[in-house]
Amino acid sequence: MYRTQLSSIARTRMTIRSITVPFQHYKYSHSLLTQQRLCSSTAISVSPSEHNGPPSASWNDVDKFTVDMGFVQHLKDISKAYRVMDHTGQVLNPKHDPNLSKETVIDWYRKMVTLRTMDEILYEAQRQGRISFYMTHYGEEAMIGSAAAMEPQDVVFGQYREAFMLLYRGFSIDECMNQCFSNALDGGKGRQMPVHYGSKEHNFQTISSPLGTQIPQAAGAAYALKLVGDKQACTICFFGEGAASEGDFHAGLNMAATLRCPVIFFCRNNGYAISTPAAEQYNGDGIAPRGIGYGIDTICIDGNDAYAVYNATKAARAIAVTENKPVLIEAKTYRVGHHSTSDDSTKYRDRKEVEERAKFDNPMTRLRRHMELKNWWTAQEDEELRKETRKVVLTSFNAAEKHPKPDRSELFTDVYDEMPPSLIAQRDELEELIQKYPEYYTPDGH
Repeated sequence: MYRTQLSSIARTRMTIRSITVPFQHYKYSHSLLTQQRLCSSTAISVSPSEHNGPPSASWNDVDKFTVDMGFVQHLKDISKAYRVMDHTGQVLNPKHDPNLSKETVIDWYRKMVTLRTMDEILYEAQRQGRISFYMTHYGEEAMIGSAAAMEPQDVVFGQYREAFMLLYRGFSIDECMNQCFSNALDGGKGRQMPVHYGSKEHNFQTISSPLGTQIPQAAGAAYALKLVGDKQACTICFFGEGAASEGDFHAGLNMAATLRCPVIFFCRNNGYAISTPAAEQYNGDGIAPRGIGYGIDTICIDGNDAYAVYNATKAARAIAVTENKPVLIEAKTYRVGHHSTSDDSTKYRDRKEVEERAKFDNPMTRLRRHMELKNWWTAQEDEELRKETRKVVLTSFNAAEKHPKPDRSELFTDVYDEMPPSLIAQRDELEELIQKYPEYYTPDGH
């Protein structure tokens, strides 16, 4: 019996042939590709000395198996971020130039300047105690390209740095200011934190503070579009690499993949999740490989290149709408500002690092240099634009600050069609407290 076992082992003896351990460097690519194949791995190749023909059955199809044993560690090309123009504004490959008109590109730049000016003014206003909270878009302005690539009927699920999408779709500066001041003109009736925008008119779902909740919601909304047969629209969901650590990320991507939902998952990987650097969040090639793991068409792009963002999002939308399936975009960018007004990034990163990225890899500077290379823009025009934009934003800011707050009765409306007894009791109790302790309340203007 033992001789028989030893003979069997000898017949199926395997010989280790090679071990390959590659190392991937972070590089850029100017090829627009979506990757769905695992390759370039830590591999151990083995082969049997004898092969007995398997039975003919689908579960044992020879195409489903390999005689090469390999432990996959890296994804070929996925760590190379797709870009169209370098930091000097020079287009690297003319075939990938979107060939947008002068008017279109200048309009992008104007909106980027508007967003930057709003950020500067509202950030300082929070520091002065005039609004309660704020989050800037510093360093991530190139995302305007994603707004240009989408259609008005597409539904947007944002995280909290997506004001560029609203501005592109026609949401006014006044509406932004009214929301941040939570005044009576705010579409949300003062119930949300500042920068938690929302607009039914512009197909922009109201932003929610908890991280990642919008990801499965976007998948569900996309599935609804599929069920009603809307083949002209999709959803797009923005989130940071920190939110990709939430369970909702995995649930949302798996749902979208298995149900073939027309949704674009757009990860803004800006290097930091509040105070946690990416290196402490995951040990891998970023967020993109996770999409491939779920069988989702995936691409990694230079998030500071507005043209790359535009091209990738436009291609992703075509896949989502025409093929009814999800797409994941990971945009490698850099958060120049603090996470929010509740954060001090100097406590966990070198100031020189921030200054270097802001100076040499600024998405606004890159697009401006591109326009200058094409003789579309001058330094004088730039100076005039910034002065005029600041004047317009300050005018809107001052008007919003002076406008009264919503009536306090709005605290209890819009929850139910008809107010239940429990809410009526709470409203009456509030009124009694205000009347009983007038020295502690200032009801005028509320």
